[in-house]
Amino acid sequence: MLLLIGVVFMIISWSVSNKLKNKFKKYSQVGLASNLSGREIAEKMLADHGIYDVKVVSVEGQLTDHYNPASKTVNLSPDVYHGRSAAAAAVAAHECGHAVQHATAYSFLEFRSAMVPVQNVTARIMNIIFMFMLFGSFILPGVLPYQTALLIIIACYFVFTLFAFVTLPVEFDASSRALAWIDRKSVVTSREHEMAKDALKWAAMTYVVAALSALVTLFYFILSYLGMSRD
Repeated sequence: MLLLIGVVFMIISWSVSNKLKNKFKKYSQVGLASNLSGREIAEKMLADHGIYDVKVVSVEGQLTDHYNPASKTVNLSPDVYHGRSAAAAAVAAHECGHAVQHATAYSFLEFRSAMVPVQNVTARIMNIIFMFMLFGSFILPGVLPYQTALLIIIACYFVFTLFAFVTLPVEFDASSRALAWIDRKSVVTSREHEMAKDALKWAAMTYVVAALSALVTLFYFILSYLGMSRD
C-alpha cells in the first residue's frame, strides 16, 4: 500500500512538474513590454520595499530560483536572471516576495525557518529507521519493537507534514505580493500579468502535491499502527 501511495504521488508530482516546465517555456518566449530583465525586476522590487541588504545573484540550473535568508540573496537561474519575459518577471518577483516576508518578519516564514533544524534531524532519524527496516529486519525487533518504530515514524511524518503545510501560505503569500507589485508598478501589462499568475499557480501546485503526499503517508502509518495495536 505504501508503495502504491508513493507511485501515485510520484506520477502526480511528475505531471505537475512537467506542466510547470511547459508553462515556463511558453511564457519565457513572451517578451515584456517594459523590457526589464529578471535581475532588474528583482532589484527594483527590493529597493521599492526599502530592502538594500539583499543581493540578486545568478545560480546555475533551471528553475533553481530561491531566496536564501541566511546569506540574504535572491538566487535566480540564468533564464530568469537574464530573461525579459512574463515567466522571468513572475519568478524574480516571487523570490523577492520571500525577501519582503523576511524583512517584515512574516510569521509563517519565521515558523518555517525555525522548523528547518527539526526537519533535518527528523530526516536523519527516518533514514536510520528505514535502513533498519529494509536491511536489518531480523535485528530490529530485538533493538526496537515494530510498534515503537511506527510511533517514531508517525512522529517524523507529522513534522514533515506540518513543514509541508506551513510552506503553503509562505509560497502563496510570496506569489500574491509578487503579482500585486508587478501590476502596481506597471512592470507587466494585463496580458503579461495573467501569464505570470498562471506560471506561479503551477509552481505553487508542486508544493500542494508535496503537502498532500506527506499527509496521506502520515495517515497510512497511523492506520498501520492502529491496526497493529488491535492485533
